[in-house]
Amino acid sequence: MSFGLSTHDSRVNIQRENTGKKRKRKRRARPILLLIFVLVIGALLLDSNLRLVKTEYELFFPNLPESFDGFRIVILADVHAAVFGEDNERLISMVEDARPDIIAIAGDFVDNYGRLGREAQLAVAENILIDITPIAPVYYVTGNHEWEDGLIWPFLDILNEHGVYVLRNRFVHLFRGDDMIILAGTDDPNGPADMIRPEELVRRIQYAVPDTFTVMLEHRNHNLGLYSALGVDLVLSGHTHGGYIRLPFTDGLLGTNRDWFPSYTSGLYTQGGTKMLVSRGIGNHLFIPRFLNNPEVVVAILRTA
Repeated sequence: MSFGLSTHDSRVNIQRENTGKKRKRKRRARPILLLIFVLVIGALLLDSNLRLVKTEYELFFPNLPESFDGFRIVILADVHAAVFGEDNERLISMVEDARPDIIAIAGDFVDNYGRLGREAQLAVAENILIDITPIAPVYYVTGNHEWEDGLIWPFLDILNEHGVYVLRNRFVHLFRGDDMIILAGTDDPNGPADMIRPEELVRRIQYAVPDTFTVMLEHRNHNLGLYSALGVDLVLSGHTHGGYIRLPFTDGLLGTNRDWFPSYTSGLYTQGGTKMLVSRGIGNHLFIPRFLNNPEVVVAILRTA
């Protein structure tokens, strides 16, 4: 009589041992995979918040005067007194490398309740202006944050001191050779209750210089339909911070009013004959980190179609 294991029993035992080893390997692999996942997400978060990028758009218009073909506009939106490098050297260098003909500040250059105190924010903003005003003429419109707590008044003093053109519901003529286009700017709706509306500003432009190519600088991004109906050629704006978290197949996850899946948060949009270029902005003001949504300097290059 034999008390040894049969061949069948041996196979079963071997299979059990192999199964046990596989389970142990899987259990060991799980924390490693979790660590890799956390490291990847962490790296993406750091990149999304610390790496400033430059995005260029060539915009074609049939009615753009030929002298303005190649005209370059740098858009700085939603800076919120952000700092990129010592004395903002990375930001300044990127603006300089873009070779702008003009620089357009689309509001929220400072933040009424940002991570820095009021005076520190004004100092950051002034240092940026000191460095960019020699590069090209600078034009500015207010954002919603400048109007909070009266921050706008000391900031306007700084802008005027450094020769920035403040477009508070008014327009200017830009010349190249014998050709001219219009650059207009509107105050943010958080501004004075008695200010003129965009419709009135456009009407005044069309009365003074009819059939002239018009660029509208405006902080908020929700007036594409209005400006299309009014016949404005190009709108430059920001406000939405790119939707903060940019998941695949969305235009951003969160709006500035804490709404889900906002629209018109980044890039170029067209309605009728009007183009609207929306910057993802440079700084943040909420304690929500950017994800797959790098802060950006936007460059609009005007082209004759």
